[in-house]
Amino acid sequence: HESCVSSVAFSPDGKHIASGSWDTSVKIWDVATVDCLQNLTGHTDFVKSVAFSPNGSNIASGSNDRSVKIWDAGTGKCLQTLTGHSDGVNSVAFSPNGSHVVSGSW
Repeated sequence: HESCVSSVAFSPDGKHIASGSWDTSVKIWDVATVDCLQNLTGHTDFVKSVAFSPNGSNIASGSNDRSVKIWDAGTGKCLQTLTGHSDGVNSVAFSPNGSHVVSGSW
């Protein structure tokens, strides 16, 4: 990352870490090698929160750009952008079965 890291999360299997940064990116890291496997770009402001889905296949990211993005953890592709917050998104989480994402803002 080129700026502060604001959020980190382990994948459910413990093999990967997602990190969100003020540089607007989300990165996926290999725990064993510490290599960056994916650099996910698309947010236009600070990424404040990241979370893996329970099965590890997706990552949610919340940003100061007032959006939540859902990413494919394997390919790094943005699957969906959710909007509707009137301020930056401070927190994201998946439901236990992975079927829903919740987000919190001011």
